Amino acid sequence: MCPWNVRFSRELAEDSPFKPRDVLRGRDARTLARELLAMSQEEFSAAFRKSPMKRAKLRGLKRNAAAVLGNVGSGDDVDVLTRALDDEEPLVREHAAWAISQIARRISSSAAG
Repeated sequence: MCPWNVRFSRELAEDSPFKPRDVLRGRDARTLARELLAMSQEEFSAAFRKSPMKRAKLRGLKRNAAAVLGNVGSGDDVDVLTRALDDEEPLVREHAAWAISQIARRISSSAAG
């Protein structure tokens, strides 16, 4: 932690809306991204009830999840991204397509070299 911020840091209250939710704990970025891409609106609402995360809306989190997989994902992530191509939100579909193209580019680069 930045030395400047140490004096401002403190443990959050158990009921703080800023504490990490169970849905976010103990997962690496790729696993969390896959789970967010597969999440329904009902699951999102339940998981982030009374949370600042709801400001991002499900479409924003799914877009970000697709971006994560596009940047660090592998062939194992293509299935969930392919399903995201059918998402009702154009923003999610666009980023899922981009992510698939990035993964395909990495796979073909590693096969060629």
